[in-house]
Amino acid sequence: MPADTLLSTKPAYRPTAAELIVEYLETLGIDQVFGVPGGAIEPLYNAMAVSMRRGGVRPVVARHEAGAAFMADGYARETGRVGVCCATSGPGATNLITGVACAFDNGVPMLVITGQPTLPVFGRGALQESACTGVNTLGMFEHCTRYNTLVSHIDQLETKLVQALMRATQSPPGPVHLSIPLDLLRQPLSPRLRAADLPVLMRRSQAVDSHQLAQLLDELSRARRLAVLVGGSCGEAMPALMRFIELTGASFVSTPDAKGLINPHHPQYRGVLGFAGHDSAQAALRGDTDLVLAVGTPLSEWTSAAWSDAVLNHRLVHVDDNDDHLRRSPMARGHVKGHLRSVFERLVQALQAQAPHADDGHWPLLQTGAGLPPTGLSLRAPEQLHSEATPIKPQRLMNELSRRLPPTTRFVADAGNATAWVVHYLEARNNRRLGLVRQGPAAHATAGTAPTERRRDRAGWLRVLTEFAPMGWAIGAAVGIASGQPACPVVCITGDGSYLMNGQEITVAAQQGLTVIFVVLNDSALGMVKHGQRLAGAEQVAFELPDVNYAALAEAMGIPGVVIHGPDDFERLDMDEILQRQGPTLLDVHIDPEEVPPMGLRMQTLEGRGASA
Repeated sequence: MPADTLLSTKPAYRPTAAELIVEYLETLGIDQVFGVPGGAIEPLYNAMAVSMRRGGVRPVVARHEAGAAFMADGYARETGRVGVCCATSGPGATNLITGVACAFDNGVPMLVITGQPTLPVFGRGALQESACTGVNTLGMFEHCTRYNTLVSHIDQLETKLVQALMRATQSPPGPVHLSIPLDLLRQPLSPRLRAADLPVLMRRSQAVDSHQLAQLLDELSRARRLAVLVGGSCGEAMPALMRFIELTGASFVSTPDAKGLINPHHPQYRGVLGFAGHDSAQAALRGDTDLVLAVGTPLSEWTSAAWSDAVLNHRLVHVDDNDDHLRRSPMARGHVKGHLRSVFERLVQALQAQAPHADDGHWPLLQTGAGLPPTGLSLRAPEQLHSEATPIKPQRLMNELSRRLPPTTRFVADAGNATAWVVHYLEARNNRRLGLVRQGPAAHATAGTAPTERRRDRAGWLRVLTEFAPMGWAIGAAVGIASGQPACPVVCITGDGSYLMNGQEITVAAQQGLTVIFVVLNDSALGMVKHGQRLAGAEQVAFELPDVNYAALAEAMGIPGVVIHGPDDFERLDMDEILQRQGPTLLDVHIDPEEVPPMGLRMQTLEGRGASA
């Protein structure tokens, strides 16, 4: 038989389902998968082992599956890629659900892969069976995913994987779930999609509703004083959005989850609106402001100041690409649906055409914001920022962290009091004006001397939760953020209650050599519960935690730990040495347990006053 005939009959390479999944992840630039291995998902780990040897996808082993989902969440926020987590069948899958639900409510793109026993044993009482004939994990994921399916035949695998990845990244983004039986993960298949086509299929639409945009331009032409509420979905749009704000001279405020997207020292910034926010932000939306743009925000409890009438009124125009968000503002004067960056790039073009910038490179202010008076942020207890008291005041701690960390630091705050203190008091030591890029000779005078860094969509110097907010999220998320960007330090600010839930994930940072500083707010209490009970006049019960030496706990894991009692202890820290360490450090900070966090908005809602406040 001729040689060319022999060559033509050689069977083509047919990857297994697990190998194809890993090849797809490589194509998308996803280099890490967070999870806990198990028998029902072993082929996926085998495929990652091969990929890792060629510099591709590597597994990161979490200590609990919820931690793996939190890590995938942090990785996605930092890199702009899809976060991937995986678990075995049964309890491995159910342990993921809290982290997946968190990603669902916060709009984080995530691919969730869980195993199943082999198809022939469905319904026969196989160990950890979690199909429709067992504990139905597929049914559980139905309510917290954008796409959720069991792969029941090998020919479904590629199509369902592509559909899942597309649904994860397109509006509204969120987690997707594939449940795959063990025998299918091992089975070979013939791919039909060209790998190069996958990123194109996943690309989000750049569309803008031109009619709605024209209506907004008309509103802007008639407005005398404009205010902008910047939401957490604005990451990719920030350069254009900030050019729009400077061009119009508008005052602007941020939701808690958008604080990390802006420069808190900008002269037109008026603070955080919503949970633990500032009175100056409320004031900026009231008074003689006659047009409010809410951009990229769901207008939920924490992002609308408990549905405040400062936002939800006839002066509002809601700009978003998420139908779920737009449905929450039926009372608004107008809605603009479209890709946020494209919307504001087109607005800037239109406004520049109406008022071309001057020869000196400055944009003249339009009538909407002319004469805007400079005002500082209204802090609840500014005197505590410099308090010398011991135990250290939480406000002083936030000031020290703001002052001592470099501009490239990523801060992440856990649910509870940690979020309240961070949202109200933490600042970035950061001259970089995210999105503030002026053209012309005045540019360098306003930009500062700090090195600039082009941020990806969703990234910022601070990340907090505003919707589904589980305790311990920040601990795993910090590991995921550091995994996605190991060149930048990460600071996780968490409470002692959260640390007791998920603190074991610190050992992942140690094993991976990640520079993460875990700051534990130690007051031996579930702080938000304790202070909430006091403020509400409720029974003081079930908030106490044991007195734990968290620094010693870290040392027992081979991780440097430092106890901080007062400001002097913090001053003695060698922060440079901590930041140069290839691995985590834990700061066990004994805060003043009697300092009440700025949580009045939450109390207002719990008492039933939120919707009318």
